Amino acid sequence: MADDTSSIGGYSPQVPLLAGAAEAQTRKSVRKWAYFTLALVLAVAFVFPMYFMVTSGFKDEDEVLAVPIHWLPQNFQGLAQYQVAFNYQPILRFFGNSLLVAVVDVVVTVFFSALAGYAFAKIPFRWKQFLFLFVLSTLMIPFQILVVPLYAEMHFLGWVNNYGGLIIPGIMNAFGVFMMRQFAFGIPNELLDAARVDGAGEARIFWRIVLPLLAPACASLATIIFLFSWNNFLWPLIIAQSSDLYTLPVGMQVFAQPYEQRSLWAPAMAVSTIATLPIAVIILFFQRYFVQGMVLSGLKG
Repeated sequence: MADDTSSIGGYSPQVPLLAGAAEAQTRKSVRKWAYFTLALVLAVAFVFPMYFMVTSGFKDEDEVLAVPIHWLPQNFQGLAQYQVAFNYQPILRFFGNSLLVAVVDVVVTVFFSALAGYAFAKIPFRWKQFLFLFVLSTLMIPFQILVVPLYAEMHFLGWVNNYGGLIIPGIMNAFGVFMMRQFAFGIPNELLDAARVDGAGEARIFWRIVLPLLAPACASLATIIFLFSWNNFLWPLIIAQSSDLYTLPVGMQVFAQPYEQRSLWAPAMAVSTIATLPIAVIILFFQRYFVQGMVLSGLKG
């Protein structure tokens, strides 16, 4: 007679094990579908405004605010609303101003933030911690509080209603310095010391060693600065007093003026689509650096 030690009185210990495994698999599957459903709902919530904006650029005026919503243009306008927008305002001039401001802000901010971040992270000097805390303290001041004194300064320098006043106040910020400092902490000190032993000066070390190693951080910061500069509305609205200096966010607000006799919601949606294209391209190609920068800037150091 076979000796059955795995079953006593008809009871098998494998049964509850299999049942427990099946229950765990079921819970895992339910959790997975719950996360998927939540992600799908959030994705639809974020994508719907974009979809409505793009499709409204091909509708006539009555369809844009129609109730219920017309999910697709029933009276397809082609590029007619884009033509109306370009005839109504100098959109290309606004686009060029926004691009100029954003590119200059990105180049200058990234370079000097990398320079300052490297100094704060790797170069010992007197009052370094105090100066860094002073730089960080500027993050606690809302920009709206600085608008009046900043405008007074621009007026004193004669930069009101010109490109100097439009661009220069935004070419440096404490966030960029902080972010670059956090990344610069990850550069090995042995690498820098070896370069100094070989006779390299600090400028050469920064240009040949530090800046290439900070390339992912620079890409991340460039993405953030471009998004902020491209979407900036308050300062260009205040400093630009003629339409020749309007950026896209400022130029777009003329389509929604309450005193206009003619509804211009469809051309406004067309211009909004144009304004969104550079942002979409930047996010598409640099989203990895953007996410990496936002995550690691708070973890290093």
